[in-house]
Amino acid sequence: MTAGLGLEALDEVDRRIIAALQLNGRAPWSAVARWAGVSETTVQRRFTALHERGLVHVVGVIDLDRTAAGSSMLIRVQARPGRGWDLAEQLTARPEARFLAVVTGTADLIVDFVAHDNDELLRLLFTDLPGADLIAGTESVAVIRTFASAPGWDTGLLPPEAAAELRPTHARPYDRADWGAPPKAPGELERAVAEELAVDGRLPVSAIARKLRTSESSVARAMDRMVSRGGLQFRTLVEPELLGYGVEFMLWLSIHPGHLDEAGRRLAAHPGTKFLAAATGRFNLVGQMVLPAKADLFGYTAEVIGTLPGLNASDVTLHLATLKRAWTRVDRFR
Repeated sequence: MTAGLGLEALDEVDRRIIAALQLNGRAPWSAVARWAGVSETTVQRRFTALHERGLVHVVGVIDLDRTAAGSSMLIRVQARPGRGWDLAEQLTARPEARFLAVVTGTADLIVDFVAHDNDELLRLLFTDLPGADLIAGTESVAVIRTFASAPGWDTGLLPPEAAAELRPTHARPYDRADWGAPPKAPGELERAVAEELAVDGRLPVSAIARKLRTSESSVARAMDRMVSRGGLQFRTLVEPELLGYGVEFMLWLSIHPGHLDEAGRRLAAHPGTKFLAAATGRFNLVGQMVLPAKADLFGYTAEVIGTLPGLNASDVTLHLATLKRAWTRVDRFR
């Protein structure tokens, strides 16, 4: 697997470039170069090579909480014996699937579906669920509050000063002053700009303006509006293994309701937490985590999970393969 990812061909400069882009996928090349310790030309050349090899891809992602774009439903799926991969392919093909991983443990697949409303969710889960004949069982949890989001993950490969420079206004979702404010749906131009950036998060403003047949200033203002109110973020899609994290897993926790906020804040601060959210169902705190090696899971279980306040039960599903991230098919990059 490591050879397939091209891990042996990445050096420290490549990893610093990726780490800087994870902090801000649309950061100016000059800023990335400063933290990579090489010239701007070298950074651009290196990124192009990584992108062409399918190892790194930057996309713009809409924040569901801030835009009323839909709600997230995480589905734990058990496949019929021998049909897991076929089912994974069918579910991945659905446009509502934002994320899909093939896992091992008490589930076979983890899918993140995004539905615009309850009617769409009902159709998706009860009448139009693809591959229904391949499914042995499902369990759904609805995301109700985000503690940590993947675009905000810090790889830890650069000093804290890099994060302070590359994303000076970044705040954890639960620390946002406008958390309780009503979401603001993007306007027509904002949606069009976001759709272009969903394909290529580093697409120049000039190129977007040409595609949309509008002025560069209008595109720039639309983008700035969405970014400033938290409705648009930039995510760098890269396999954690390339950055030294050999294990990726979903963590499913049952926390006493009176300790849920405290447990969520504490776990969100852990450097291995990529995503964490409060949810409905028997697992009311769900996260996507990374660690350097499988051997680290033992210490993590005892020292991180085991010390959380109000912990009643826990479950771990280890990723075997990730097919989709941020609505983007990622396994085909390789």
